[in-house]
Amino acid sequence: MSYDLIGISVLWLFLYGYLIIASIDFGAGFFAFYARLTKQDPLINRLISRYLSPVWEITNVFFVFFYIGMIGFFPDTAYYYGSALLVPGSIAIVLLAIRGSFYAFENYGSKNNIVYLFLYGASGLLIPASLSVALALSEGGFILKQDQTVSLDYWALFTNPLSWSIVGLAIVSVLFISACFLAFYASRAEDQAALKLMRTYALFWSTPAIIIALTAFIYLGQHNERHYQNMMDLWWLLALSVAFFMIAMWLLYRGRRYGLAFVCIMLQFFCAFFAYGIGQYPYILDPYITIQSSVTSSSMGFALVVVFIGGMCLLIPSLILVFKLFLFDADYVKGEK
Repeated sequence: MSYDLIGISVLWLFLYGYLIIASIDFGAGFFAFYARLTKQDPLINRLISRYLSPVWEITNVFFVFFYIGMIGFFPDTAYYYGSALLVPGSIAIVLLAIRGSFYAFENYGSKNNIVYLFLYGASGLLIPASLSVALALSEGGFILKQDQTVSLDYWALFTNPLSWSIVGLAIVSVLFISACFLAFYASRAEDQAALKLMRTYALFWSTPAIIIALTAFIYLGQHNERHYQNMMDLWWLLALSVAFFMIAMWLLYRGRRYGLAFVCIMLQFFCAFFAYGIGQYPYILDPYITIQSSVTSSSMGFALVVVFIGGMCLLIPSLILVFKLFLFDADYVKGEK
């Protein structure tokens, strides 16, 4: 396997890690606001706070690795995506700043302010919506290049059903993944009231998640037939994704093995996410950027592969340690320390 394939595989793993961890974080913010709005905050907000306190600082590490690695491995992405994503990227940065300020001032009473909590919860849905625009752009037809000038065709983007289905899938996936994890976390804390509420949310959001995923897949076939056919050739990965989803739903419905149910959700998204990524090969941005044509020099590519694999070897044990010390510590989860 050439270093460019190794590089894109490692970057895709970092993006998958961000997908899972950030989804839990973003969804938890929305559920915290919704619980306050519906007067259910005594049930789950202490649980959410116990999860977010040790984790929020490391949420964006995966995204930073992916972003830097993408530009390092494939410099052309900075030229095309940097111009096209100026507006949605700026919106995402502002929203991330709002979330960061909420965390920073949480201990000073901001979490008791309904307006600030609304901004915190709303940003949890708007950030994945703005970031998911990059996936829509990668399918082609939205970026225009004239006389070395790159611009985004906003009319084509806003009137294309594929772009809206991808945005909808990003939002619903955040809520579904977060609800499943928080149900598992509540079961670890032996908090039956929070568990009942989060299990209800997880079951509720499972139906929109699968419907919007199928809708996005159909619109993908209409917009980019090449990518659609490549994904159909990977039917076994898609079948595994559906199988893991069904297992998770059965466990949630039966109210048992919440940890295994969340592992199945992770595997569901892993299979679907990599089927999407492999199906897009060799394009990073159709039709302008391919993996082979835009890759950096061989010496630089080899150095980046070594650095990023080393970074992953350091990051994953660090995350395991954080989870072991805080999230999976019985006393901490129950709020006893």
